Amino acid sequence: MAASGFDEDQVMDMRDCFSLFDKVGDGKVEISEIQNVLRALGYNPMGEDVKKIEKELGDGADRVAFENFMAVVAAHGSKIRGDSTSDYTTMVEGLRVFDKESNGYISSSELRHILTTLGDRLSDEDVDDLLQGLENSHGQINYEDFVQLIRT
Repeated sequence: MAASGFDEDQVMDMRDCFSLFDKVGDGKVEISEIQNVLRALGYNPMGEDVKKIEKELGDGADRVAFENFMAVVAAHGSKIRGDSTSDYTTMVEGLRVFDKESNGYISSSELRHILTTLGDRLSDEDVDDLLQGLENSHGQINYEDFVQLIRT
């Protein structure tokens, strides 16, 4: 087990993934790419977590080395990992509150409002892309299908 708490295979996999975002070839990535690197590694950081991590990594620099990235991931890993089963259940339960008829559907306009005004807000264009093809003829969206879609 490496000092970071990750075994050698995990470190190698993380280094490979990290290197995919190294556009210069110097073993570093742009601070602005940290969220993408984390997501590619299977983490699910919230916006505030990403800002905190970027601040820790940035320290005046625009790019960060793998070793520094690993130290921060080791320190924050459990907080940003997210448990996919409980995340799914939590999301479904949160949307179920808006299911007025208890039929598994919520209004697409209500879901749009949620996505553009609460938490890590999405742009109208992002919501359009996300909801494309999900709305039925009554303007409703099956929220369990929606949660499953955004988790994949």
